[in-house]
Amino acid sequence: MAVPSRIVAIDGQTATVEAFGRERQTSLMLLEEEASVGDYVILGAGGNFAAEKVPPETALATLEYLSGVLADGLA
Repeated sequence: MAVPSRIVAIDGQTATVEAFGRERQTSLMLLEEEASVGDYVILGAGGNFAAEKVPPETALATLEYLSGVLADGLA
């Protein structure tokens, strides 16, 4: 399952992204559109590349759903 990650910093083609309080580095080189701090992205397998940007409403709804699943211990 893909977890939306919020971009918290950008340095060239590398972004620091955050999801559920954990940060990681990912490449923006495969994105078709420009990304900015605050945007949400879906990471490709392994998390090394951002695969696509997602609308904030979609990202937040997905994160809320996943938070509920994790809180219920179903993950």
